[in-house]
Amino acid sequence: MADTFTSRTIDVVTGTSETVHDLTAACAEFLQAAARGRDGLLNVFTPHATAGLAVIETGAGSDEDLLEALRTLLPADGRWRHRHGSPGHGRDHVLPAIVPPHLTLPVIGGGLALGTWQSVVLVDTNRDNPERTVRLSFLA
Repeated sequence: MADTFTSRTIDVVTGTSETVHDLTAACAEFLQAAARGRDGLLNVFTPHATAGLAVIETGAGSDEDLLEALRTLLPADGRWRHRHGSPGHGRDHVLPAIVPPHLTLPVIGGGLALGTWQSVVLVDTNRDNPERTVRLSFLA
């Protein structure tokens, strides 16, 4: 099984403000060692109840547009029953239902088969948890 499956975690500092953190380079670096030129699947998973993963364009405003859309869908106000943490923190616990904590992506010839403008990102609206873990797993 070790020959067809490899996994490791990476630590990501997201800070104390809402963020979209680009993981594409970390995924590519992991695949360089794990895939060794093979085809397969990359699974990306974050074991947090208040973060998610997405594939979007970054750097052209889409990352901020995503955060703004999430602020509209999930306002940080007093409507949430889950009330510990910062005001409106309950919305952070709803986030993974909209931006799931997992992705599975094709790997061709050892590299991510993403579109030209696509990036793999960690979406974190939780200002109370500045450090995240992401697990990368390759299945040949």
